[in-house]
Amino acid sequence: MGVLIVCFFTNISLGSVSIPFKTIFESLIGTTDNYIILHYRLPKAITAILVGSGLGVSGLLMQTLFRNPLAGPFVLGISSGASLGVALVIMGTGFFGGAIASVLISKWSIVIAASLGSFLVLLAVLIVSSKVRDTMAILIIGLMFGSITAAVVSVLSYFSSAEQLQQYIFWGFGSLGNLSWHELLIFFIIYAIGVLLSILSLKALNTLLLGENYARSLGMNIRQSRLIIILATSALAGTITAFAGPIAFIGLAVPHLTRQVFNSSNHKILLPAVLLVGAIIMLICDSIAQLPTSDFTLPINAITSLIGAPVVIWLLVRKRKMVF
Repeated sequence: MGVLIVCFFTNISLGSVSIPFKTIFESLIGTTDNYIILHYRLPKAITAILVGSGLGVSGLLMQTLFRNPLAGPFVLGISSGASLGVALVIMGTGFFGGAIASVLISKWSIVIAASLGSFLVLLAVLIVSSKVRDTMAILIIGLMFGSITAAVVSVLSYFSSAEQLQQYIFWGFGSLGNLSWHELLIFFIIYAIGVLLSILSLKALNTLLLGENYARSLGMNIRQSRLIIILATSALAGTITAFAGPIAFIGLAVPHLTRQVFNSSNHKILLPAVLLVGAIIMLICDSIAQLPTSDFTLPINAITSLIGAPVVIWLLVRKRKMVF
C-alpha cells in the first residue's frame, strides 16, 4: 500500500510542469486550489488506478475460468466489440457526409458506441455459451466473434479517409487523461459492480482450479458461476475500453506477475493483490509515458508492453516455473 501511495503522488507530480509533493498534499486537503492537480492530474491518476486494477482482476478471472495462462480480459471479444462500435462511429459516419459526421462524433458518442459494441458481443457470447457445456468452447467462440468484428473494422478502414483512420488509431493507443469527474464517477460505479461480482466469485474461482468435474462433485453450479465470472469481466473490461481505450498487456501479465511475487494460487490472496499490483504498474507506466518536463505524452499501450513484458520474463526465468 505504501508503494501505491508513493506511485500515486509521483504520477501527479510529473508532467510538462513538475509539481512538488507539498503542493499536491495541500491541494488534496483543500488548503490550496491548484486547477491542474484537481481537474487534470488527480482524475488521471485515479483513472490509472481503476484501469490497472480492473484489467488485472478481469485477466485473473479469465485465466482461472479457462485454466489458460494466455487468456486475458479481452479473450471473449469484448475489446473487439468495443473497437467495432467506435469504428462505426468514427469511420461509418463518413458515409453520411462531413456535417453529420462532425455532429455524431463526440466524446460521449464514442464511449456509448464502445459500450454498446462490447455489450452486444458479450450478449452473443452468452447466448451461444448457454448452448454448450464445455468452457473451452466459450473461449473459441469469443475468439471467433473477435475475428468477425476485426474483419468488419478492416472493411470500414479500407473505405475510410486518412483523417478518420488517424482518429481511430489514436483511440486505439489508449488514454487515461480525458475523463472529467462526472465521467469518472460513472466509470467507478460500474467498476465497483465488477469488483463486487469478482469478490462473490472467490469460492467458485478456487474450486475451478481443481477442474470442472471436481467442482460439480462438490455441488457447484458451473453455469451460474461461469455467468457471474463472465459478467464481472465484461463490466470491468468493457467499461475500461469504453472510457480509456483498449489498454494492452496489463490484463494478461499482472495476474502472472502477482502469482510469482506472492507465490500463491488462493484467490482470497490473489484478488486484493492483483488490485494492488495492477494499480501500481499502471501508475508507473503512465508516469513514464508522460515524459517528465516534456509537452509530449507517449501512447500508454506502448509503455505498458515495453516496460511490463521484460519484468514478467525476468520473473519467470528467475523462478524457473509458473505458479498457476
